[in-house]
Amino acid sequence: MNLQISGIFQITSWDEITDIQHPDGAKQTSASITQMYSGDLEGVSQPKYIMCYTADGMAVFCGYENVEVSVNGKSGSFVLQHDGKFEIGVASSRFMIVPNSGQGELVNIEGHGTFTSGEKGQAQYQLEITQL
Repeated sequence: MNLQISGIFQITSWDEITDIQHPDGAKQTSASITQMYSGDLEGVSQPKYIMCYTADGMAVFCGYENVEVSVNGKSGSFVLQHDGKFEIGVASSRFMIVPNSGQGELVNIEGHGTFTSGEKGQAQYQLEITQL
């Protein structure tokens, strides 16, 4: 089964703390975020990212996102593992559903996807679900 889903998520809170600051402006930070999903996914998520900024303001990040949503008529939660970057004002990530992380009616969910940020704290997501 391959199910292609898409939509938008809206960041509703962002709490970022600088863990290490370098003299040239480079830094490592950690962020706790809340997001609301709409589109083919409906619900809320809580990503936690570790970010590494270069002196020019570009960054790479990784982290995990607990997603509590309904998809295709089923409700539950799962965890996404992110591998992303931030450059020229745009954040993007490739992510996968962590194997065996599904809960509720999403207990067997598997898949992978991407997001790209837009304006005003919104991002477009695409997710290919290979098992539901």
